[in-house]
Amino acid sequence: MTDIKSMNLSELTAYLTDSGFEKFRAKQVLDWLKNGVSSFEEMTNLPKKLTVFLEDNAYIASASVERKQISRIDGTVKYLFKLYDGEYVESVLMNYHHGYSICISTQVGCKMGCTFCATGKSGFSRSLTASEMIAQIEAAQKDNNIRISNVVLMGMGEPFDNYENVIRFLRLVSSEDSLNIGMRHITISTCGIVPRIYDFADLKLQCGLSISLHSPYNEKRSETMPINRRYPIADLIKACRYYLDKTNRRISFEYALIAGVNDSDKDAEALSSLLKGMLCHINLIPVNNVTGAGYTKSTFKRQQSFMNILSSRGLNATVRRTLGADIDASCGQLKRNYQKGDV
Repeated sequence: MTDIKSMNLSELTAYLTDSGFEKFRAKQVLDWLKNGVSSFEEMTNLPKKLTVFLEDNAYIASASVERKQISRIDGTVKYLFKLYDGEYVESVLMNYHHGYSICISTQVGCKMGCTFCATGKSGFSRSLTASEMIAQIEAAQKDNNIRISNVVLMGMGEPFDNYENVIRFLRLVSSEDSLNIGMRHITISTCGIVPRIYDFADLKLQCGLSISLHSPYNEKRSETMPINRRYPIADLIKACRYYLDKTNRRISFEYALIAGVNDSDKDAEALSSLLKGMLCHINLIPVNNVTGAGYTKSTFKRQQSFMNILSSRGLNATVRRTLGADIDASCGQLKRNYQKGDV
C-alpha cells in the first residue's frame, strides 16, 4: 500500500498520472489531506473510479488518541497516539505566549540507550514515516481546535537515525500543500550522530538544531550516552562548528542537570571551555525522575550556580521552565505506564 500522505505534489501527480488519472487530481487529493481527512471516501469531488483506486492501493496515515493527560498546572497535554499497525508514540502539546508548540516522535522507541531517558527502556520497534510525524501534529490540532505554530522533534526516537524520513517531513510540513509551518519554527534534536550533522549542515535548511550534550567529559558522557563511544565529544563539536560555518544559525545545547553526576562547578567550567566562542545557547534541564534510572534533578541552588558560571564566561544559558510537572511529560513514560496497565 502506498503512503500517499508522505508524497509531495510532483510525486503524487506522477503517481496518479502513471495510473491513468488526470494531472489536476493530485492537487485535489492534497487539498483534502491538508484538511485532515482520514478516508478517501471523504474526498467528495473525486470520481468514483479514483476513490476506488486509492482505497485499493493507498492509505492515509493517521494518529488516533489512545490516552492523554492534561496538566492542571499549565495545561500541557501529553498524548499517547496509536498508529495504523498498533504501535504507540508520544507527543507533548505546550501553550506558550507566542503560540502552541508540539514535541513529536520520530521513531517507535529508540536505539540510542541514553540512561536518563524512558523511551530507550521500551526498546526499538521501527522508524516513523513523514506522514506519521505530520499525523501527530494534525491530531493534536484537531483535538484542541487550534493551529500549532512550532514543532520540536525531541520526542521518542533519534531523528538523525531516521534521517531520510525526517528530511522529507521537514520539506512536506513546511509546504503550502501541507501544514505550512515555516522551517524557522521547527527544531531537530539529536544525541550526536556526527555524519548526519554534516549532511544536515550541507542542506542549509532554516530550521533549528539542538544537540543533547549532558557532559563535557568523554568518560562521563559515554556512561550516560552510549553514542559518545562512537562519536566522542571532539568529533561532535567539530561537526557543530561545521554546521555553524555552513548555516550561521545558532545551535542549542541541551544539558540535563543530574544531581551528583554532571552538575558540579567543575563540570560548568569544563563546559564553558568546550563551547567557548561558539554561537550557541545552553538549555539547562533539571532531569526527569525516570523510574529505574536512579537519577534525581539538581537542587535549585545548584542549577543557578551552574548557570551563573556559564553566564560569567560569556555563554548564553537558561534553566528550562518545567511544563507538565504533574503528568508523565518526559517522553516514554506514558507509553511504559500504559503498557504496564498503570494508566
